[in-house]
Amino acid sequence: MKRAISLMLALSAATTFTAHAQDFPRKTITMIVPFAAGGPTDRTARDLAEALRGPLGATVVVENSSGAGSSVGSAKVARAAPDGYTLLLNHISMSTMPALLRNLPFSVTDDFEYLGLVNDIPMTLISRPTLEANDYAQLSEWIGKAQGKVNIGNAGVGSASHLCGLLYQSATKTEMVSVPYKGTAPAISDLIGGQIDLLCDQSINTLPQIQGKKVKGFAVTTAKRLDAPALKDLPTLQELGLKDFEITIWHGLYAPKGTPPAVTKKLNEALKTALKDPAFIKKTEDLGARLISDARVEPAEHKKFVQSEIAKWTPVIKAAGVYAD
Repeated sequence: MKRAISLMLALSAATTFTAHAQDFPRKTITMIVPFAAGGPTDRTARDLAEALRGPLGATVVVENSSGAGSSVGSAKVARAAPDGYTLLLNHISMSTMPALLRNLPFSVTDDFEYLGLVNDIPMTLISRPTLEANDYAQLSEWIGKAQGKVNIGNAGVGSASHLCGLLYQSATKTEMVSVPYKGTAPAISDLIGGQIDLLCDQSINTLPQIQGKKVKGFAVTTAKRLDAPALKDLPTLQELGLKDFEITIWHGLYAPKGTPPAVTKKLNEALKTALKDPAFIKKTEDLGARLISDARVEPAEHKKFVQSEIAKWTPVIKAAGVYAD
């Protein structure tokens, strides 16, 4: 009798949960951004939230929860109720946290439902305006002569700019002095002021500086040249001789593990619709970035891609011996 009652209760709960999933969404959805307001990920999240409003038929609000290399906000989502009302928008740190953080309180691959990639943001290699080099050949020669004395800034350990700098030094077999800052803004400010020599950062951050000729642009990190007017003349590092050098800062959407399939399906379908929204496309392209239009918008391909990125970045981070406790 007890077993029968337990089975009936379980079936009732499952039926109720399925009904709720079919009615999803019935209230406001919160999208957690594990970084401070005003940065590239925050901007992507707010543009995406607006684009999701129509296909979901619900309001999506953005909540910033920064700290510890994006692990604070990510952990918040991992612990949230698996009902689809708390989502995570995170970038490449989903693939670098396992190597960077010694005591990660969740599993990147096991504690989330993958909903699809959102965008790819290219990186740009830029320098202080007073640097004597005016093209990449001259820059390479200058770096070779100043080996070990070149200062390359970044927005903090584990940041996109830090990762790009590490990969660039590994690919060129050079050593530079890494100068960490508390964010991109102070790093770019010091680059403009000549306190540091180089920076490799997202086009969202560097495009205005390149357009205003406040810094010198040397190359982009994508496989093909970019279409943005201020960046179209910049060569790729691959065509400059760095074989297979490619790094973009991608963003993906996630839900807590155990979110019902009916809910994740609705979220994925809404994401696909949002990625075709003309206003969202224009906002993204104006920043030199692009929305995802390939198979990585599918949950399974999204997860497979992140796993490949983990395999790519783990040896680079371990070789550099950097940690973000």
